[in-house]
Amino acid sequence: MMYVNKKLEEFNNYLSGKKVAVIGLGISNIPLIDYLNKYKAEVTVFDKKEIDEVDKTVMDKVVSHGMKFFLGKNYLSNLKGFDIIFRSPSCLPTTFELVEEAQRGAIITTEIEMVIELCPGLVIGVTGSDGKTTTTTLIHRILSKKGYNCFLGGNIGIPLFTEIEKMTPDDIVVLELSSFQLMGMKVSPKISVITNITPNHLDIHSCMEEYIEAKKNIFKYQDKYGTLILNYDNEITREFEKEAPGKVIMFSSKNKISNGYIVEDGKIKFSVSDLRAHILDSKDILLRGTHNLENVACSIAATRDLCEIGDVREALKDFPGVEHRLELVKESKDRVKWYNDSVSSSPTRTMAGLNAFPFKNMILIAGGYDKNLDYTPLAKPILDNCKSLILLGQTADKIQKAIEKEMKHSVKKIDIYRCNTLEETVRIANEISVKGDIVLFSPASASFDMFKNFAERGKYFKELVNQIVK
Repeated sequence: MMYVNKKLEEFNNYLSGKKVAVIGLGISNIPLIDYLNKYKAEVTVFDKKEIDEVDKTVMDKVVSHGMKFFLGKNYLSNLKGFDIIFRSPSCLPTTFELVEEAQRGAIITTEIEMVIELCPGLVIGVTGSDGKTTTTTLIHRILSKKGYNCFLGGNIGIPLFTEIEKMTPDDIVVLELSSFQLMGMKVSPKISVITNITPNHLDIHSCMEEYIEAKKNIFKYQDKYGTLILNYDNEITREFEKEAPGKVIMFSSKNKISNGYIVEDGKIKFSVSDLRAHILDSKDILLRGTHNLENVACSIAATRDLCEIGDVREALKDFPGVEHRLELVKESKDRVKWYNDSVSSSPTRTMAGLNAFPFKNMILIAGGYDKNLDYTPLAKPILDNCKSLILLGQTADKIQKAIEKEMKHSVKKIDIYRCNTLEETVRIANEISVKGDIVLFSPASASFDMFKNFAERGKYFKELVNQIVK
């Protein structure tokens, strides 16, 4: 007999005739707009972009459905009297107009929150300041290799709201969740992973406390049957164990915890009451760095009751990693290796990238958009691991000052170059590199001062390397 999702049926019936607002007119919202129209909701769309900045495909869809739309600078001034509001992650629930509508009685939600609420199968969610994309991808890869029917979504994959009708209780949804998606959420995945929490997005969140509270929502609404996987080495996430409603599994690469997953000497081990079992050796996988072994440990913990360890090894043995994450771009004729780590938009992420290589004479290209982060902790790892530093972007001054301060207390000195364009950084790195060097592009900063996102930045870096480096 065909499975019927009763909860989804009820929601679809509820939509008929309801006043629904959709905030954000990206391409990814086309399926949502179509879905709401299909179930006869009265839809109004909002976007801060002007009409000539909105993708024509999206605008044509809005017009063809006869939907009202409000665009431009004061686009939310008409956000009044709605039953449901689907906010985009960039429109935080603390936005004044959303707060007013919530107080009036509107349901404020997101596409991804409704996926978790209405999905009939198992939902696994991953968040963290660093490592969440790799961990989410690993979990999805392991489960798919095992034979499960898996859906990948959230920050990566495809918009999943309109896929719910296809889902059954035997299916698994794997989600990468940002703080912006989690903020205001009132439902949690059955299995939740927090890779780590360090200062991030403080140019958007009002304070670090708001950022941390948003991350907590990934487990806050679990019941006693839920599972939470936490980084024992991270002081913030370690404390979450006290608030977890269900089971907690820890992982660590710095402490020999009695129970949980240990990353030690390039190996992953499982510990129960101080008895350890070997699971995986770094020699058996392609991913580099301790931080990636931590990501693997998370993925094993999340799938432990769904797969055998042999399935995990099979899934990981030929996994090269996710694009823009310590991605080998090219090895020159002089055996200089060029790595693209454009995803590194925070100091902690760049620190992990630097520590992934045993080589201690690297050339680092860094700098970009300023998210109001502290670069002091990055100074020593750069000094320890690099012979040259090439800087550009808004954060160049901050990074240089941190390095110069650190050099005052060290016998080691490094060369610092300043550039105005990414092309210039690649040319300088190409000129100063010698046989056997590693050039690492790991900005420790966001991309928005020069690019739309880290992917566009990484793609351009790769193009430059392939053009300039012989």
